[in-house]
Amino acid sequence: METKSIERLQQLHPIIRDKAIDAYNEAVAATPAGVHPYIDQTYRSFEESERLYAQGRTTPGQIVSNARGGQSFHNYGLAADFHLQINGKDVWNVDNNWMVVVNIFKKYGFTWGGDFTGSFKDFPHLEYRNGYKLAQLQAKYKAKDFIAGNTYLNLA
Repeated sequence: METKSIERLQQLHPIIRDKAIDAYNEAVAATPAGVHPYIDQTYRSFEESERLYAQGRTTPGQIVSNARGGQSFHNYGLAADFHLQINGKDVWNVDNNWMVVVNIFKKYGFTWGGDFTGSFKDFPHLEYRNGYKLAQLQAKYKAKDFIAGNTYLNLA
């Protein structure tokens, strides 16, 4: 049994962690034999976002992100990226199986990056905004409005 996905989902903000795990478990159950959703990343540090943003701009590789540090829901533990493993092979094709996963997460209140408007569609991306805009999260972070005893934003 694959456990990395659950470990990664455990890194999400406490306000959405259980929703994400429930959605993930439902998606695993809903995909056919040989197809398995795999969570690649959830929480991402500001520094890691800066490295990803530099890729294809000032460092080798193709552009994979338009978000600098603090400009991603990942930076606040409110997003997950996924792909499918089909018969043990990693696949990022948006097909019916992909949409099964997306639609289950949407049912739990997540927004899909494939629905983003503008030039950059982020097909592996799922985020839970909880009514917050990015500017509000940034302001809370700047004000150090964290849950007591950790670095998750106070979103209660």
